[in-house]
Amino acid sequence: MTEDDARAAVVEAVRRLDALGLNRGSTGNASHRWDQGGQRGMLITPTGMGAELTADDLVHVADDGTVSGRWQPSSEWQFHRAAYRARPDVRAVLHTHAVHATALACLGRPLPPFHYMVAVAGGDDVPLVPYSTFGSEALSAGVANALAHRQACLLAHHGLVACGATMAQAMKVMVEVESLCQTYLLALAAGEPARLPPEEMDRVLDKFRHYGQHSRRVP
Repeated sequence: MTEDDARAAVVEAVRRLDALGLNRGSTGNASHRWDQGGQRGMLITPTGMGAELTADDLVHVADDGTVSGRWQPSSEWQFHRAAYRARPDVRAVLHTHAVHATALACLGRPLPPFHYMVAVAGGDDVPLVPYSTFGSEALSAGVANALAHRQACLLAHHGLVACGATMAQAMKVMVEVESLCQTYLLALAAGEPARLPPEEMDRVLDKFRHYGQHSRRVP
């Protein structure tokens, strides 16, 4: 992947999130891991911009916090950096205020194993990070801790974060978790849904490790 490819992936993700209604205006942010000039870092959306941004608008933030670009980076750049530090395998991070995920987060609830697809986030739940002011070190630490063994987490009174080895994977997790949050909220209207037992979620997680890895069948 070239730098142009990485920039294009971020812009495409932001525009798709907007088109899907998972983000609105300048809320949320997106980044792609990118080393520049021998420094580890990331390309991230600038503060105050939404789907109107272009590839040239993206800002490079080095691991030491050095900023390169014509704009200021997203106010949430620190938790993106924290996610990359916690997960060397992650190359893309997305954050939105998707309606249903945010509603659940505002109720102070994680997403439990009420449905087997919760495993798309890499475990038997989507954890809830306790509330901290946006852009704070406390929020960054909470995100890093939550994503250490998950592909997504809810932020109390705030929104949703998803990550992946590629931008496409991060987007898949984002879309699926938002849909699951919607289903869970609908189920809660009738009562607390039953939860799948840990042993079943373990089986699902094992299946997910091989799901979608197509190989040619030998006749």
